[in-house]
Amino acid sequence: MAIIAKPESLALQRLYHWEKTTPERVALTQPQGGGPVVDYSFSELMNQVRRMAAHLQGLGLPPGSRIALLSKNTAHWLMADFAIWMAGYVSVPLYPTLAAGTIRQILEHSESKLLFVGKLDGWAGMKPGIPAGLPCVVLPLAPADALQSYTKWEDITAKTQPLAGQPVRAADDLCTIMYTSGTTGAPKGVMHTFGNFALAVQDGLKRVPLRQDGRMLSYLPLSHVVERTLVEHGLLATGMHVYFAESLDTFTADLQRARPTVFFSVPRLWVKFQQGVQAKMPPKKMDLFLKLPILNGVVKKKVLGALGLQDCIFAAGGAAPMPLELLRWYSRLGLRLAEGYGMTENLGATHITEGGLDAAGTVGRPYEQVQCRIDPANGEIQCKTPWTMLGYYKEPELTRQAMTDDGWLHTGDKGSVDAQGRLKITGRVKDLFKTSKGKYVAPAPIEDKLVMNAAVEACCVTGANLGQPLALLMLNADAAKKAQDSAGKAEIEASLTAHLAHVNETLDPHEQLDCLVLMTEPWTVDNDLITPTFKVKRNRVEDLFAKNYDSWVGSRKKIVWYRM
Repeated sequence: MAIIAKPESLALQRLYHWEKTTPERVALTQPQGGGPVVDYSFSELMNQVRRMAAHLQGLGLPPGSRIALLSKNTAHWLMADFAIWMAGYVSVPLYPTLAAGTIRQILEHSESKLLFVGKLDGWAGMKPGIPAGLPCVVLPLAPADALQSYTKWEDITAKTQPLAGQPVRAADDLCTIMYTSGTTGAPKGVMHTFGNFALAVQDGLKRVPLRQDGRMLSYLPLSHVVERTLVEHGLLATGMHVYFAESLDTFTADLQRARPTVFFSVPRLWVKFQQGVQAKMPPKKMDLFLKLPILNGVVKKKVLGALGLQDCIFAAGGAAPMPLELLRWYSRLGLRLAEGYGMTENLGATHITEGGLDAAGTVGRPYEQVQCRIDPANGEIQCKTPWTMLGYYKEPELTRQAMTDDGWLHTGDKGSVDAQGRLKITGRVKDLFKTSKGKYVAPAPIEDKLVMNAAVEACCVTGANLGQPLALLMLNADAAKKAQDSAGKAEIEASLTAHLAHVNETLDPHEQLDCLVLMTEPWTVDNDLITPTFKVKRNRVEDLFAKNYDSWVGSRKKIVWYRM
């Protein structure tokens, strides 16, 4: 029996609900680059949305036309998205770190009729990707060059009368096309309806305690499925207060301003938070304080307050597994981290743990409306949800390949389900490689251990047909700077040599790493080594570095330095 989204749960209907019932309540808080922070009530937000929707309708585009968004997260990113929907169109969000060629590819493939350009770093390199003649509207906080080149949001809304009434979209109307980050090839346009979002959020709220009096900080790209579902559609469902981050440099202050009640992050940032605390309070000292009843509560309050997480009632991670020792560290502070799982193709909403270390190493049980199974042939996780994508835009064959013959979504991930029905991710089906000894190695669990070293920003375990695997490590900016002098370089080598020995002790003999290859040059979207969501492109790594594997292993060094 099909599950149908109720009309009152759809995005635009929720907007009108908050506009009518809580017009003066603050919905969005936007920092202004060193200027005063601006609050937008639901009434103020909707006034601008209605004006922009009227402008878009006035362009005379056919219903369902695609309109693109290229911007970092801001209040006006959401306003633009709402206006696109209200005007009867489909939004196409682009990651704000894309190279010009990818921007052009997505804009042309989606046949976007207009582009909103907002707050961006590296605009000069992105601008050549905008097709000639494509109309652009520039959002507040956009780069100066864009503000001078295109029509401004403020100019349009100042002279346009608000769109009247409550135009709505049906549950099966196409809401958005979200392009995947391209880990395994060209980005694919994932199509989702308004009903998909409504159903996923309704089921998700049974596990994630978003509330009307809650607060979230929006900083992960709104073009990504998790931020889109959790923040944008979470706001619409609950009427919570969304704060926006200004920059990496101000992130701590942004967090402290928001004091989020629900906070989601990727594992790497949870590690960075931990490292920042340990830089100010050495682990042995903190362990001692936490063991003393008189100081335990004071230390917890001080650490969480410094992170801006003193009011957090639900914290979670996703996109990669959370190391067990990291979960334990936060648990000792009174912050139990949940782990979620999902894909763009199912709105990132299939599993999440329900707190407690007893579920550590898993991503929990499926949501109520989600079915999950393991393919006995290759161990692949397959899911069925009421909010699975319509398909990939203009790619019927790829859409067919994404589904099993009986209608389940291929995830490409390997896993197992325990006796309590909790899912454990063990790697990617295609990431497994075989050493020359005929043994298979799953790289992901090893990589999760390697990144726990403070010097490591990203890594890739590889070594098909070698006697033993090896790992390529990108050092973070601080470590790369330290490595410029001999003393700092020696310190990093000593730390990573010890770390390698510790990691190898936890691995089966055939998994143990022969060496670590250290790189100080960043892996970026521009050099095509990572995706906009910071996932390493394994195929690209193999293309660039496989020719060196034999020499690195043959050097018999445990630490190898390499300049790209």
